[in-house]
Amino acid sequence: MIRLLVVDDSALMRKCLVDLFGKKPDFELRTARNGVDALKELETFKPDVITLDINMPEMDGLTCLSHIIQIHPCPVVMVSSLTTKGALATFEALALGAVDFVAKPDGTMSLNIDLVAKELEIKVRAAVGCKVRGNASRPVAQRAVSKSPLSQDRPKTVGTAFGVVLIGVSTGGPQTLELILPKLPEDFPWPVVVAQHMPSGFTKNFAERLDRMCALNVVEVSRQLPIIPGTIYVARGDADIALIKRGSEIIAAPRPSSASYLWHPSVEGLVCSALEVMPASNLIGVLLTGMGNDGAKSMSQLKERGGRTIAESQSSCVVFGMPNELIKLGGASHVMDAARVAQQLTLWLRN
Repeated sequence: MIRLLVVDDSALMRKCLVDLFGKKPDFELRTARNGVDALKELETFKPDVITLDINMPEMDGLTCLSHIIQIHPCPVVMVSSLTTKGALATFEALALGAVDFVAKPDGTMSLNIDLVAKELEIKVRAAVGCKVRGNASRPVAQRAVSKSPLSQDRPKTVGTAFGVVLIGVSTGGPQTLELILPKLPEDFPWPVVVAQHMPSGFTKNFAERLDRMCALNVVEVSRQLPIIPGTIYVARGDADIALIKRGSEIIAAPRPSSASYLWHPSVEGLVCSALEVMPASNLIGVLLTGMGNDGAKSMSQLKERGGRTIAESQSSCVVFGMPNELIKLGGASHVMDAARVAQQLTLWLRN
């Protein structure tokens, strides 16, 4: 039995979520109308997972979340209209320790619950048993004192001296990327392309947030961009991304989400496209926390063809799904905690 605590100040919203999960025989539900009530419920109910609104009276969701992480570490899925209009609040919630979020559709979610019901149920079920990491688990990221400006004069030709790091990640990804990417030095010699499963409207804000943390420039791939060293490219949400070759340049190109893939931006699609335009020896694949198996097959092929891969270890994963699938396929050159990934990448490329 999954004990679910629904926290929302809207009585109609609470009813919608109770109707949704109350029909499931394996759920036991309680509700709370604000953060204060939610903390009281924690004393007796001991939920396995919580859905949490952000904008509530008496105690808002972010304040409540910070208390939950301290007194009853429990997987939390953010469900709020502010997670669409205020992506920064969503990333703050993820940084505090929420494991995932569901963006409400335009308009009143209670009138459009069917649009997100399947996604919400999948994410709530996946959250059960997830590892909860508060913001104490990662260092405070500092913005670099200065950054090299984006320049088209950096080397772009395909050869032994030029390559690309491909990163795939899903549930728990924002926290994990904020742990890894700020550790990459300003002179990191290869560009980095990130496919983080995320809805549209969030990746631009996420790229801007990472840009404030990292020594490297961070941009969202909303149009075709030549990939150059000194830059991290974040795939646009609810779309796919491919690497294509144009003359001597490698281009990061957004693509409409393909029905061939279950998750978007697709890690599988990104890695397959990279293997079509570059030798595997010029690629490094990194598969991080997330449910499912996106990217496991293509990164295994990358390793078989002479490339290098990293799978995040179970001990640091929020969800040990995607990297575990890569390990089971024998496709991981190294298995390590997320905190060690940046150091390993830097060591490989400096050697």
